[in-house]
Amino acid sequence: MKKLLLTMSLLPSLCFADTVDQMADKIESKVIQWRHHLHQNPELSNREVKTAKYIAEHLESLGLEVQTEVAVTGVVAILDSGKPGPVVALRADIDGLPVLEKNDLPWKSVARGEYNGKDVPVMHACGHDTHIAMLMGAAEILVAMKDELNGKVKFIFQPAEEGAPAGEEGGAELMVKEGVLKNPDVDAIFGLHISALADVGTVLYREGGVMAAVDPFKIVIKGKQAHGAYPWLSVDPITTAAQMIMSIQTIVSREIRLLDDAAVVTFGAVNGGIRSNIIPEEVELVGTIRTLNKAARDHMYEAMPRKVKGIANSMRAEATLTLPLDYSYPITFNDHDLMATMLPTLINTAGKENAIYSKPVTGAEDFSFFQNEVPGVYLWVGGKPLDVDPKDAPAHHTPDFYVDDDGMKLGVRLLTNMTIDYMQKHQK
Repeated sequence: MKKLLLTMSLLPSLCFADTVDQMADKIESKVIQWRHHLHQNPELSNREVKTAKYIAEHLESLGLEVQTEVAVTGVVAILDSGKPGPVVALRADIDGLPVLEKNDLPWKSVARGEYNGKDVPVMHACGHDTHIAMLMGAAEILVAMKDELNGKVKFIFQPAEEGAPAGEEGGAELMVKEGVLKNPDVDAIFGLHISALADVGTVLYREGGVMAAVDPFKIVIKGKQAHGAYPWLSVDPITTAAQMIMSIQTIVSREIRLLDDAAVVTFGAVNGGIRSNIIPEEVELVGTIRTLNKAARDHMYEAMPRKVKGIANSMRAEATLTLPLDYSYPITFNDHDLMATMLPTLINTAGKENAIYSKPVTGAEDFSFFQNEVPGVYLWVGGKPLDVDPKDAPAHHTPDFYVDDDGMKLGVRLLTNMTIDYMQKHQK
């Protein structure tokens, strides 16, 4: 009896899914056209002026209430069904990267922009162009299905996911600060990221930590300068730095429960000294910490000052730790209950064999700022052509990055079906 009731409870959603499939097929060519235009015309973080205008014009053509210049260049639109129900937010990031595209495509980017005061090439080297196009497509379908909805949908096109320019605020953090999840208050938020390594037609999911928190840091070590021939007259910040680099790695290898609380510490820069025969007065270390749950992150915040202070004292040096350095992203954390609720939607949309439970990744995403405020689910959607071996697929943030247009239809369907199913299950 329970099995029968469960099957019957899925009938409305499955019926709507058929409609969504038909509409996704119908607008697929438009989604591809949007993606190609966006790919040819990328803009850097907090500079997505033309991109925002392109998005806003589409949303306005659907009859939506549109707000622009949110968190500098963001676009937000609200679809009100006119009936009581939850508020579902859907998010796409819209910025490109300072990367020179090498792909030989009719719609390749030749755009230029300014980054850190320099003229640079610009490319959608992480797939944000597909994210925009997929959410534009989901918006078109949901507007057409307005009479079937219960509640409101908030479409969030977010700038500066790759990080705001130096001295500026931006991204999801600024959007949250400006109240994008309020008025109306969002009950749940969904987002997705195209993957150049996962097959077209697949969706990757997991509950809990899906992408890492990112916490950059800087350590400044001050010693006493001396001639390289007389090291006993110095307090050597270079040997202090060397010990610090090696010892800090033992926080992960000897203090973190790696089976449960994975963490990564990477030193990305070591700066100090000018000559072979001078022991300098100061050395600067810069790096990043990645953690996948709160316990590991809290431990790193406790252990880093302890290690830095202890090693500096043992070497007669002084050291200052800045953690976080200039920005900090929380863990991209998929709410357990919400993920369990939406899993049938993923399976119904992609097919059981194509809904793949995935491992977490130590990359970071500022979608996490939204998830800090409301329950959210963040998914990976396959964009790798089926005839490409994963080991040959170009990585994200590279000049050769490429994802297939065919991957976007599943993303459109997922965003749409998750919205409808959530509304069906949370009618007020």
